[in-house]
Amino acid sequence: MAFLLKFLLVMIAMILADICWAMYFIEIDKRRPVPAGLWGSVIILFGAVTTVNYVSDHRLLVAAILGSFIGTTGTVYFKKKKEKDGSKM
Repeated sequence: MAFLLKFLLVMIAMILADICWAMYFIEIDKRRPVPAGLWGSVIILFGAVTTVNYVSDHRLLVAAILGSFIGTTGTVYFKKKKEKDGSKM
């Protein structure tokens, strides 16, 4: 049970980290330094949580990879949908 909980927490942390990465690049593209800097700081936070966990158990790399995929694709789909609807993120 402890492994499954860690697996889910690592996956969620990586989802959040990749959402932050996507938002970071969106803010960079808009040339907004302070929001980009804030997103960059949060990237480090979630990335550190993820790394600390999978360094101790390499099986958790699978959770990190899944979380990364879900976070990035979800953010891009969400942004495309918002742009299609005519509103900006």
